[in-house]
Amino acid sequence: MSKTASIAVVWALLALLLASTMALSTVLTGPIGLLTGLAIATAKAGLVSWRFMHLDEQPGLARIAAIGATAWLVILFSLTGLDYMTR
Repeated sequence: MSKTASIAVVWALLALLLASTMALSTVLTGPIGLLTGLAIATAKAGLVSWRFMHLDEQPGLARIAAIGATAWLVILFSLTGLDYMTR
């Protein structure tokens, strides 16, 4: 697949995920709506980092570093959230 075609496919997927986010935000409320929104946002972030940050062209070590940075960010947000919930 050419680079232009893959960018167009990723753009179309991002537009589809945006439309699903907007549609589901009106239907789903409460914790299930939050989880659905976060799952869609994670998928969008993964698509952006894979194609537009060129992780598909990088060697394995750069991909591992990106996964490690994401894991560290999740840990920091989780600990911050836990601290906030206990106060």
